[in-house]
Amino acid sequence: MPKSPNQKLKLLYLMEILLQQTDERHPMTVPEMISELARHGVAAERKSIYNDLESLRTFGLDIVQTKSRTTGYYIGARSFEVPELKLLVDSVQSSKFITHKKTLALIKKIEGLASIYDAQLLQRQVYVRGRVKSMNESVYYNVDEIADAISRDRQIRFHYFEYTIDKQRHYRKDGAFYIVSPMALMWDNENYYLLAWDAEAQLRKHYRVDKMTDISALDAPREGMEDFSEQDLSAYTKKVFSMFSGEECTVRLRFANHLVGSVLDRFGKDVIVVADGTEHFTVSLNVVTSPKFYAWLFGFGTDVEILSPPSARQAVSPYSPFFSLLFFHASQSLSSTVTWGRVMIVSHGKCWHWPQKSSPRSFTQSRVKQSPVTWASSQPGQPPFKYVGQAPQ
Repeated sequence: MPKSPNQKLKLLYLMEILLQQTDERHPMTVPEMISELARHGVAAERKSIYNDLESLRTFGLDIVQTKSRTTGYYIGARSFEVPELKLLVDSVQSSKFITHKKTLALIKKIEGLASIYDAQLLQRQVYVRGRVKSMNESVYYNVDEIADAISRDRQIRFHYFEYTIDKQRHYRKDGAFYIVSPMALMWDNENYYLLAWDAEAQLRKHYRVDKMTDISALDAPREGMEDFSEQDLSAYTKKVFSMFSGEECTVRLRFANHLVGSVLDRFGKDVIVVADGTEHFTVSLNVVTSPKFYAWLFGFGTDVEILSPPSARQAVSPYSPFFSLLFFHASQSLSSTVTWGRVMIVSHGKCWHWPQKSSPRSFTQSRVKQSPVTWASSQPGQPPFKYVGQAPQ
């Protein structure tokens, strides 16, 4: 049989055919292989196919032979099993920092690691439309540029932006370049962050990778590596909430027992949980006390209490009555019974005083009068009531 120009590619084409078009449910016969090879301009005989299959087995391909009415062959074990590919697809489609366009392209490549039949099953479980996705198409290449600078021990420069209310980019520093020493790329709260050393401020700082543009490596070597060498990144990401900076300290917290799962989810199973009575437990955590940390605590309402240090207790004390009212107001009227200390809350031009008693009592309603307390302004987007301070004695 005369050889075609593609004859030298015969073994490669046969491997590709087996990987793409066969699996346990779809074996392929030798005549079908010969037919598929012909589509690629490769002539083949039955005997040569058997020799090629044996060569591919020797190379390491798991080619399984089936015998029924006809003899078929398929790829058994693959580099990635279908459940593993499903995990990769789910990770890509749920990642906010990957744009819609790049998400579809990556999923297409992941599907190429399975047979065409399994790829169809993966595609049926892809839900990208409507998800919150980054609008920065260059984020994929930002990661590569940063990783390359880290491997070559080089500083980088970049522009950093935020979005305005009309969804346009506004570059910080009036468009001037940021110059930092990249330390590591970290994943937190569905976003990619750069941990870097700012030599000018002498601080570690975090930057959202999808908000960085025009990244380039400089000739200058990185600085601040002494600080980075002391960091355990896995522990670092646990104590920093949403990459917000703040004072690092050990905080002792008291939780209701039903929140133990939330604590373990955030800090891992190595955290020491100490029973405190029959309904509560305490933990001591090394955290960065940023606004995001306190927001995480407030999400649990009255089921969490800061025991120490005093600085952390003082940081939240002005907001505790407000957040208690916020949670209570969501489900009940303001005239209902609550259990706070002596505070005064203003809402819709009226004032509620809460006398400190040993037993819960309802609010007593009165007109707002002049009093020597400091009024705290309400924040945008919050309900129309204010925490005023300690009620007059």
